[in-house]
Amino acid sequence: MRKLAATLLTAGIFGTLLTGCANTEAKATEAPVAEVSSDSAAEQTKEESGAKSTYEIAKENGYITFATEGTYAPYSFHDENDKLTGFDIEVATAVADKLGLEAKFTETQWDGIIAGLDAGKYDAIANQVSITDERKQKYLFSDPYTYVYGVVIVNEKNTDINSFEDLNGKDVALTVTSNWAELAESYGGKIVSTNGFSESIQLVIQERADATVNDNVTFLDFKANQPDASAKVVATSDEATESAILIRKDDSDLQEAINSALAQIRNDGTLKTISEKYFGEDITVAH
Repeated sequence: MRKLAATLLTAGIFGTLLTGCANTEAKATEAPVAEVSSDSAAEQTKEESGAKSTYEIAKENGYITFATEGTYAPYSFHDENDKLTGFDIEVATAVADKLGLEAKFTETQWDGIIAGLDAGKYDAIANQVSITDERKQKYLFSDPYTYVYGVVIVNEKNTDINSFEDLNGKDVALTVTSNWAELAESYGGKIVSTNGFSESIQLVIQERADATVNDNVTFLDFKANQPDASAKVVATSDEATESAILIRKDDSDLQEAINSALAQIRNDGTLKTISEKYFGEDITVAH
């Protein structure tokens, strides 16, 4: 079902869609892209200066601190008992457990989350931070643990649309300013303006629009909450955005430790189990 045309990649549109944590169409799966701060001077590593590393301090303290939003369901949110939970929370907790540490979380808004890492307010960020070349210039990433793809969603009764190309001339329900609208229009889709994914998917279910476009995790979350809704995915992009834990540039030992822990929870099935709990399938591996 991975049918995104090569023309999309040539135009660079899909790459634009998948450079941040999220898209403008659905907060449930995306957050605005934070600005990467820029320090002008060359950085001296903790090892070079003789100072203890973040990981050494974490081991001495017995805990590691992660930043997260706490308002970003299903990744990081408060349940009915006001307990912080979510996919990223459970992944970070499992990582810390493999390191023999307790996971502690600092909740903060997305637009300041990376600046807080720069300021040393926490050790790492677990909040669906997308891996980009720009961020890699200043920060370290763990190995990716989520892979998100663009999808075309139609009513279950629809048999006319089976690919991105089939959007040509069709009514596609989307927020007009979203990147997904730009994508749909690149295939000739006619945008039916909405205020977000919830409204878009309802227009598709009610057959007042032919299709909508979003990421597969948004749709998985929707179906997990409304399994009987008359909607299905008919096309999935070839390219994915990868998300990982964000770490300061001079914390390579922490990066290595987190990667080791991620490998362990991947190999023992924990990562897959957490994903299936929240999404009904494994989004922790590339298609």
